[in-house]
Amino acid sequence: MKTTDLVIIGGGIFGCAIAYYYSKNNPEKRVILLERNELNNAATSRAAALMTMVRSKRSYIPLTMETFKVAKEMEQELGESLDFKVVGMMHVAASEATVKDLEELMVIAKEYDQQAYFVTKEEAKIKAPWLKVDEALKIGFVPNEAYCDPYMLGTFFARCAKNRGVGIRQGVEVIGLIHEGGNVKGVKTREGEIYAETVVDAAGVWAPIFAMEMGVGLPMAPVRSQYWITERADIFPLDSPMVLLPDAQAYVRPEGGGLLFGIREKKSLVTSPKMVPKDITDFVFSADEGMNDLFENGERLARFFPAFYDIGIKYYIAGFSGYTPDSQLILGPVPGTTGFLVASGCCGAGISVAGGVGLGIAEIAAGRPNPLDFSEFEISRFGRIDPFGEEWLNKCAAARSNKVSG
Repeated sequence: MKTTDLVIIGGGIFGCAIAYYYSKNNPEKRVILLERNELNNAATSRAAALMTMVRSKRSYIPLTMETFKVAKEMEQELGESLDFKVVGMMHVAASEATVKDLEELMVIAKEYDQQAYFVTKEEAKIKAPWLKVDEALKIGFVPNEAYCDPYMLGTFFARCAKNRGVGIRQGVEVIGLIHEGGNVKGVKTREGEIYAETVVDAAGVWAPIFAMEMGVGLPMAPVRSQYWITERADIFPLDSPMVLLPDAQAYVRPEGGGLLFGIREKKSLVTSPKMVPKDITDFVFSADEGMNDLFENGERLARFFPAFYDIGIKYYIAGFSGYTPDSQLILGPVPGTTGFLVASGCCGAGISVAGGVGLGIAEIAAGRPNPLDFSEFEISRFGRIDPFGEEWLNKCAAARSNKVSG
């Protein structure tokens, strides 16, 4: 019988970040992280990885600020660069409603001591030559925003955790929980049982399956996130800023001399956690590589990106994100249980908030006060729900379809 202090189910960026912080702040404790495939191979590696600090959801901002902070610490520890691309974020408002949102965003930036200011159409055009700004009423710029390689960031967390003695076991599948009533005592794997003081469910879109073993409906659903990358062109400078286009429900960032962009479709693809294959590469996210969604929604983006119809599409990337109806994370103790925590419901922001998620969950697991405010992420906030029911799944999908931020 194997025993440890903490078992983490799932080796995505959340699981790796929790292992990092727990091992760093509790050097005397033992940690085992279990991943049935390879580390960071599902949602993490498919993320667009916009590291947005200044956003309308204040609850996410301290979490992302922690990610930027810990990234520098890990770079120093490993003597390597994560190569964050600090190109800034441009917010283009082309309606009265989005102007109001942008003005509020500028207030939020000031609250968190983040640099942000308005730019002219001429300045915007110089920064992003592909961008058509005729319809813009106001344009804001947040210079310290960045994007990153999400797989590399997840791997840095894992490598630093391993340096502190975390047992990282890939190719080991967790098939259930060990529990007595509401007290979770460990996990069952295909290679045997592991007993632990605390179990963290960081299994991404599969997380509701483990929570349901304890009779708890985890309030999230696997919703498709998708984006496209264009061919290279001179109108896409390597140091061009990221751009949010809320009036087009689109986001854009540079990618190797091309442009990476995502547009919200009217009805996002959603499925039950039980229907997501164990290896995400076995799921067909779009038989036509999202071309039908492009045709249906591309006109909105073309208002601001006239070359949209002329530039070739080189890559299509899709994956599942765990969405909630209020687009807030799912973090903390599982109601009605002891020794069982959840870190999931990334809502398309998992890479940017990973540092804060890792720190907060690790401190809760160690029995200490959480230095971050997780009150908006409580698991019980929707009451009793059926996470596998069609009505619930559609509610979560609608949260992504209606999203206007990156």
